Amino acid sequence: MRKRRVLVAGAAVLVLTAGACGSSKSTTATTTGTTADASKAKSLSDFGGMTNLVAAAKKEGTLNVITLPRNWANYGTIMDGFTAKYGIKINDANPDGSSQDEINAVQQLKGQDRAPDVLDMGTSFAITNTNLLAPYKVASWNDIPEANKAPDGSWWDDYGGFVAIGYDTAKVTTPPTSFADLTKPIYKNQIAINGDPTQASAAFSAVYAAALANGGSFDDITPGITYFANLHKSGNFVPVKGGAATVQSGQTPILIWWDYLQASEVASQVPTWKVVIPTDGHYAAYYTQAISATAPHPAAARLWEEYLYSVQGQNLWLQGEARPIELTALVQNGTVDKAAYAKLPAAPTGVSYPTEDQQTKAKAAVSQKWAGAIGG
Repeated sequence: MRKRRVLVAGAAVLVLTAGACGSSKSTTATTTGTTADASKAKSLSDFGGMTNLVAAAKKEGTLNVITLPRNWANYGTIMDGFTAKYGIKINDANPDGSSQDEINAVQQLKGQDRAPDVLDMGTSFAITNTNLLAPYKVASWNDIPEANKAPDGSWWDDYGGFVAIGYDTAKVTTPPTSFADLTKPIYKNQIAINGDPTQASAAFSAVYAAALANGGSFDDITPGITYFANLHKSGNFVPVKGGAATVQSGQTPILIWWDYLQASEVASQVPTWKVVIPTDGHYAAYYTQAISATAPHPAAARLWEEYLYSVQGQNLWLQGEARPIELTALVQNGTVDKAAYAKLPAAPTGVSYPTEDQQTKAKAAVSQKWAGAIGG
């Protein structure tokens, strides 16, 4: 279920138990006349180049990631590729967790060797927790649009897509194409989102999209909350964490979720699955990368980010049917995976995005009103 940003995501509360303690000492990379404290490095130049960063990361030997399902945006291939290239072991904690779980883990596991090194979360979670993040700018920083990164490098967007409606054509005989369609009685006990929107950016984004489809705006997400409250009262909304498993069981033959995750996670397991971008609510978003300020493996964390933002890493996300943040640069430079690029569905035109302030206020509104609206 996982976790944003706009073109924003997951929810079971992570139960953390005491584990092996003992924080790692900051890794240093030594070059001729240069000694870098990896935990303080803000760019590749602080290491004196990639060779020294690789050496420091290999010395640490481990990278702790969190909430990265292997079938999410091609992360299985990405993690295997990183380990094969650098010989660094990856520990993937709580792969089905949420953005809030990531923040909780950084706070609760601080000082432990198993604490997260890097984060992949909804942007709204990043911008409200910058005190937990380490500023760093990858080598391809200039290829990331200004609107999709923090000026100080505390966070930057990675990949994204559009909120879409997916349905099992074997069970849903009247295709829904809009949020308005989903209010019809024929869809009773069929519709789900990917978790709790107060915890998961994917679900939060579904509420934002519903707001835009029902007279709301980036400044007013309340119509989206009201929409799902009414959908719940009518019996159409199923308040569970929707995903491939609930589709296969027949519990939720309709999902409101990211287009690329429906195409990869659900369609790969349900051959009769179809995905459409709703006609009345276009909401697109990116997820966001960041490095924990207290990462136990700070050099490996920075090497991971350099790998993700290399041509290879960006194309691996693209092969997972997600839109990498540097896609425009890949196309312009002729380095894009053409076959993977051709598979992307046509994107709606004229899509705009909320500001950080608008997202923060919308998140607060959902936190305050969601449980009461759905009866939680």
